[in-house]
Amino acid sequence: MKKTLAFLLAAVLCVGLLAGCGTEEPSTTPEGSDPAGSTEPEGNQKIDTLRVAFVPSREPDEIITATEPLKQLLTDELAKLGYDVGEVDITVGTSYEAVGEALSAGTADVGLIPGGTYVLYDDGCDVILTATRDGLSNDSEDPRTWNGDENKTLPTDEQVTFYRSLVYAGPSEYGRVLAAKVNAGEALTWEDLDAATWAVGATSSSAGYIYPTLWLMENYDGHKVSDLSKTVQLGYADAFAQAAAEQIDIVVCYADGRRDYEAAWNLPTDSADETGKAGMGREDSIWNEMTVIGVTDGIYNDTVAVTKANPDIYNPEFIAALQQSLIDIINTEEGKAIFSVYSHTGYAIGEDSDYDAARAALAVVQ
Repeated sequence: MKKTLAFLLAAVLCVGLLAGCGTEEPSTTPEGSDPAGSTEPEGNQKIDTLRVAFVPSREPDEIITATEPLKQLLTDELAKLGYDVGEVDITVGTSYEAVGEALSAGTADVGLIPGGTYVLYDDGCDVILTATRDGLSNDSEDPRTWNGDENKTLPTDEQVTFYRSLVYAGPSEYGRVLAAKVNAGEALTWEDLDAATWAVGATSSSAGYIYPTLWLMENYDGHKVSDLSKTVQLGYADAFAQAAAEQIDIVVCYADGRRDYEAAWNLPTDSADETGKAGMGREDSIWNEMTVIGVTDGIYNDTVAVTKANPDIYNPEFIAALQQSLIDIINTEEGKAIFSVYSHTGYAIGEDSDYDAARAALAVVQ
């Protein structure tokens, strides 16, 4: 009886193993795999949408147009490095702060933001790259050396990790008074500056607010932008346009700002330059009419930052792939054309500690 039961149990087990008790050895090779026993490499990881946000330091339409090719380039580069992205969604924030808040909330995955914006929102995002840019032919702290056609600012081949903000007096009646004093070597007083109408940037803008505030504090007994009697917050395009219309007296902007608006400055107001900037209707050159009256300290370059809220993005593997992809893209002619909208000509691996000076500046301003 015991032998009979053992025989029946063995038969049942053989049936359950799909006749594995036959004379042939059972196959251990998964269906579809190499007969020799090797397996195919695992497929790329999937990311449905990669959301990239830019700050509005230029006209939003100009940024969107310039960065359109980035969608496919970034998709292709990430695919080589193990990530299949269904869609790259590029947006321009309504303000610098809006992009910082989107990164913190996880509604943006990647943000191209200035250092001042980064340190304000670094609890919700992390820097992964620092931009490099072409140096300028002038880095003097003497404002007079920046003025006039003979001192036109030109790019150089030197790659730098910082830039400056300049304080410009426009062609309004009072702007010309300030310009004449500076070009004559006279020192401006706080009262001179406080009597002007200023166009300033968002409070987290390094070039448009933070470093001009530091310049005021260092030169005018601790006074800040917030102490000025007449300020209006404008994007750079609107600031230059209102200066051209003689509606404001002073503009604060990054040091190569006049290069960006040189063509539009002299075009009729019903036309636009090749990048879409509206004509400003001036007759004389922007180098003669937008006079530098102040030069700030150096500002550490813009960042590429990633959100901490999305684990698909905020992990070492994807960050390394994104860093390599953007570095490879900007090292191509097409990539340089894309990122020229921000004057970026290269990217270097960024560290949070690189922006400690920006933190100190922001703390002073606040």
